[in-house]
Amino acid sequence: MKQPKITVVGSINMDLMTTISRIPNQGETNFGDSFTMKPGGKGANQAIAAARLGGDVSFIAKVGADAMGEELVAHLKQQQINTDAIGFSANRSTGIANILLNEKDNRIMVVRGANEEVTVEYVQTFQERLKNSDIVLAQLEIPPETAAWCAEFCTAHGVSFILNPAPAVKLSEEVWRNCTYMTPNEEEAKLLFSKASYAEKLITTLGPEGAGYQGKVIPAISAKVADTTGAGDTFNGALAYYTGAGFSIEKAIAYANTAASFAIEKLGAQEGMPKAEEVEQRYLENI
Repeated sequence: MKQPKITVVGSINMDLMTTISRIPNQGETNFGDSFTMKPGGKGANQAIAAARLGGDVSFIAKVGADAMGEELVAHLKQQQINTDAIGFSANRSTGIANILLNEKDNRIMVVRGANEEVTVEYVQTFQERLKNSDIVLAQLEIPPETAAWCAEFCTAHGVSFILNPAPAVKLSEEVWRNCTYMTPNEEEAKLLFSKASYAEKLITTLGPEGAGYQGKVIPAISAKVADTTGAGDTFNGALAYYTGAGFSIEKAIAYANTAASFAIEKLGAQEGMPKAEEVEQRYLENI
């Protein structure tokens, strides 16, 4: 199978994860059960998902000039990701995500920090890398105008572009037109999707049901849920990998669903992300 060249333009965060038996009410303090710090950020998660499957992944991003930033970049290098386009901000700290885990569900608050410096001007310095990619993947934990510029640039140069519109913001018709695929979850899709003429671009993740495309639901693979945090990012990284490798879109979605089934079986966004041979085996066992 072809090794796709994937460029991710996106966020890097340190995930501050607290497990808790009950969410406190407003003004209330109660005790959590455990606390861990884990590498995260939607961009980093998706880059690692694609790299672990075997993609040739480059990452355009920013971190703070601090200990967390250095740790996160070192972690990405260990995952065989090209980090040459990751800059260190002198003005903002590394982004963080506060994650409350309660009854196998999660609530997340993100502070963008250096991710806000992944500007159009910054990304424009890596145009050759974008042009030489098989597929470019972006999210919206960076400035939305950066993702919009990437969509336009990729369309102009014949490069496939996937936008994972999370957190969801209103997007122009031009962004829809320039995306190859857009991958919201159900709630994000309600906010974003209003034009039936772009239905062929819309892939809606449906949690335990799988993913919707062109009026069909491509089913998920059953798995024992430990933590849903990394499922969507694993899906998107895998979708970029399998479409970049030349799979049909429906088969790529089925394989991405299979990859996501591994991610929910372990605590943390990245721990459960699978290798290609694991996905292949589970996929064949479930067709």
